[in-house]
Amino acid sequence: MAERRTGPTYDTVMRDLQARKFSPIYLLMGEEPYYIDLISDYIAENALSESERDFNQTIVFGADTTAAQVADMARRFPMMAERQVIVVKEAQNLRSLEPLAKYAEKPTPTTVLVLCHKNKSLDRRKKANSSLIAHIERMGVVFESKKKDERDLPAFIDNYLRQKQASIDYKASQMIAEHIGADLSRLTSELDKVLISLPEGQRTVTPEIVEREIGVSKEFNAFELQAAIINRNVYKANQIVKYFDKNQKAGSVYSVLPLLFNYFQNLMLAYYAPNRTNENSVAQHLGLRSAWLARDYMTGLRNFSGMKTMQIISKLREIDAKSKGIENPNTDSGELMKELIFFILH
Repeated sequence: MAERRTGPTYDTVMRDLQARKFSPIYLLMGEEPYYIDLISDYIAENALSESERDFNQTIVFGADTTAAQVADMARRFPMMAERQVIVVKEAQNLRSLEPLAKYAEKPTPTTVLVLCHKNKSLDRRKKANSSLIAHIERMGVVFESKKKDERDLPAFIDNYLRQKQASIDYKASQMIAEHIGADLSRLTSELDKVLISLPEGQRTVTPEIVEREIGVSKEFNAFELQAAIINRNVYKANQIVKYFDKNQKAGSVYSVLPLLFNYFQNLMLAYYAPNRTNENSVAQHLGLRSAWLARDYMTGLRNFSGMKTMQIISKLREIDAKSKGIENPNTDSGELMKELIFFILH
């Protein structure tokens, strides 16, 4: 089977838009609404001048219109303007896409039609969907907005703040990523709040600022628990687990499991590095950006044997299943957390 070509990225789409290269039709779809909103909002705010928008910009919702009505609107010509813009928000609520698939065969060149299909991508196995996507790929832009992997969030945070002439402490970015997760709209909203709070002349976000503005404890969070485990600090680890038991919003087995699984999975890989006593070798083997990021794995290699690491990965899978109710009729998440941490440290 031929491999489907990779579609345009957010950066390539935005580069064309900023150069005022507008396509006649855009299909913005996927699980991550953040990028869909950024692209559609940019088109709505920049494709037309303010005076042109009154007669040439239409914003509708999928639940309140039909694909046939959208196609009819798109076939109209602009009034005293170079183009008209039609934005269909929540296009996932359109019932039938056949009229749009037919329109996309030969879209009106003076129309910029933007379809915002959120929360999932169109199922290409359906004939109308497949036809619509194929026509738009030929005549316009199909952009698929995928959820960020949690391990990529610190880099996203760092890049977002850098664009706003600010920087962030590594620990602070980890705290925010773990506390908020991969909801990029909420994440950027919290980052904007933090930026506003920065004193004049200070453009670095620290753990203390995160603790004050977002409400994440710099001492008792999943990142600190992982650090205590890596260093086999039994007292500190149990202290944090007890804190989580009383403050479940600060951390739970559900937030800790992916973090620890990612760490111990990489630690297992580190055992196969060509030279596991060398930071640079381990960093290169794990695909890390710098040797500094390999330090936790160097500590783990000293504190956990290969056999113990394998057993921990197996235990993490067991606790993950139990946290989802599999073969676990009544053990609550707090007890599962204690069971997991005890196993790892003893």
